[in-house]
This record gives sequence, structure tokens and C-alpha cells, in this order.
Amino acid sequence: MEALILSCGTGGGHNSAGKAVAEELKRRNHNAVMLNPYNLRSKKLAGKINNVYIALAQKAPRFFGAVYGAGQLYRKLPFRSPVYFINRLMVSALGEYLAENHFDIIIMTHLFPAEIITNMRNSGIAVPKTMFIGTDYTCIPFTEETDCDVYVIPSAELSDDYTKKGIAKEKLCPLGIPVLGRFSESENRDEVRQKLGLDLNKKYILVSGGSMGGGQIKKAIKTLSSVIADSENTELITICGNNKKLFDNLKNADYPKVTVLGFTENMAEYMKGADLFVTKPGGLSSTEAAVSKVPILHTAAIPGCETRNAEFFSKNGMSRLCKASKRELSDAIKIINDEKACLDMTENQRRKINSNAAADICDLAERLTKCEN
Repeated sequence: MEALILSCGTGGGHNSAGKAVAEELKRRNHNAVMLNPYNLRSKKLAGKINNVYIALAQKAPRFFGAVYGAGQLYRKLPFRSPVYFINRLMVSALGEYLAENHFDIIIMTHLFPAEIITNMRNSGIAVPKTMFIGTDYTCIPFTEETDCDVYVIPSAELSDDYTKKGIAKEKLCPLGIPVLGRFSESENRDEVRQKLGLDLNKKYILVSGGSMGGGQIKKAIKTLSSVIADSENTELITICGNNKKLFDNLKNADYPKVTVLGFTENMAEYMKGADLFVTKPGGLSSTEAAVSKVPILHTAAIPGCETRNAEFFSKNGMSRLCKASKRELSDAIKIINDEKACLDMTENQRRKINSNAAADICDLAERLTKCEN
């Protein structure tokens, strides 16, 4: 099989999901090319799109939420969105690329490429089989105006959300969100901690704002640091992702009992070695945590799809949700010493989240293209 995976760098989740599918396809001896389609026109354009999105998420989460809310309102209007028409400008560039390169299937982990493909189809341009993979636990604005052969969604519980927005039920495949294989690998916690140089006798709270280090996570870290100040055996490990400003601020603040790290390739190991994962509720990072079977405390959500992610997880007993106030965080992190509560949470994660989503998605791709591994 020749697969083209289209994604964008507006947050690490879309790319991580694409990489997870590519990893599994390659394991099956298929060829997979991963591409940001905007690079076909200009790397500078691709960078601008990524940077504007990330800046909004990091520096103005409330404005980001307002934009999301406007999208929710706009989708009720009887005509296509500006997102659709803007992506029409990419039709010629992607069309030329597809004419020069053969693919059996196009897999998209981001809305924008799906809008480009839809524009191509509406212009009468032939495209291979297409698959859209949703990376949030909601039907995000304008998904309904795309035209793909199948839509992989995170859970069957979200089917009504998609059909009410206009996606045909027969196109929905509730296979889950794909994560890289190392998150689903079973590993002994003590061995993981030894590899990371962590104390086997301490409790560790892992804190992350996702790949962008976004949301109100700085406030949460400051609050958690004060909450655990008097605890002899509890420490914080903070992953700042690609947010250098957050990394520098936390390093300069020198909070006690807080280890500050930037981007790491060992996120799976840190999750598996942690007693509690405190994070903003990104769809991909929350799924990675659930697959890693670590209790989750969701906080500092960026308004919009992250709010929906947090609601889905907390409703299904897979996480606890709280704001970043000292009182709420003080109450919430008591779960770290509640063995039954932690066990219930990880058991709900095991039941609700498909840890084999990448494999199931590749099975579906093989059926669509009639290409076996």
C-alpha cells in the first residue's frame, strides 16, 4: 500500500496521530509518506499557519475559545465556512503533487487537509480513497462540510455528535485515536523509573501542557508546588514541550521540588513512571495517558474542543477535572494516595480507550484499498 498522511503542526497531537499510523503501516511493510500540505506551496506559509495557532493557544486561550465558539455558531449557517474557501487555494499544489506521486489512500489527522481534499472532489478532481481521523472527543467545527470516504472517530459514544452535524452514520468508524506503540507497551513501573533516574520510594506528579505547553498550566504548576511543599515524598516533574518561554520562566522561578524539562522523547516512560498525570485535556495527550494507564487530573483547559475532551473523560470516570485554584488542586491530588480511586480510573481507561487504534485503523486502510500486509 502507498499511503499519504496529511497533517499540520497546529499542536503536536495531529502529527503524533499521523506518526502512529505511519509507524504501524511501515511495520506491515507498507509505504507511508507524511506531509504538511502547505509545505507544497511554501514552508514559510506552513510555518505561519502553525505559529499563529500555537501563539493563540499559548498566549490568548480565551480568545482561542472565542474563535472556537464562533466556529460553532458559523456551522449553523446554510453555507460553507471561510476555512473551506481558504483551503481552495491549495488545490492546485496538492493536485500537482498527487499527479506526480501515486497513492492508494490519503489519511488525514487534521481538518485543513480534509478541506483541501473536499475542494478537489467538488472541482471534479479524482483522488484516492480518503480517511479522516478525529483527534478530539467531539465533532469539531466544519468537519461536516468535508467529504471523505470514512471518518475514524474516538468512540462510538460520539456517533450522535457526528451524525447530528451531518456526517453519514455509515461513514463512521469508532476505532479510537492512534498513539505510538511505545505508549501501549507494558512496562514495569520500577524498571521505567530506574531508567529515568527516579526514586522508587517517592510519589511523582507529572505535569504537562501538551507539546505547546499551553493553557493556564504555569498557574497550575505554581499552585501544585505550594500544595506539595510539606510532603516529604512527593515531587513534580514538568514537561514544557516546545514552549521555551514557559521552560525559562519555570527554571527562573526555581520552584521547590519541581523538576523542569523541555521537549522529551521519553514522554511514554514519564507517564508510565508517574503516580498522577496533570495536564490540559488535549485529545492526543489524554489518549496517550489512558493507554499508558496513569490516573489523570485535567486542568487548565483551552476553551473549545479541550473542554469537550475533559467532559468526555471525566464523565466516563477516566480522569478528574478541576480548575487551577489551590483549594481544588489540593483536593484533587489526594487521589495520588487513594489506591482504589486510581485503580478505578485506570480500569475505566482500559475499558473505554482502544490501545490498538493504530492497528485497527491500518486494518481499515487495507480493506479500503484491498492491500494486505
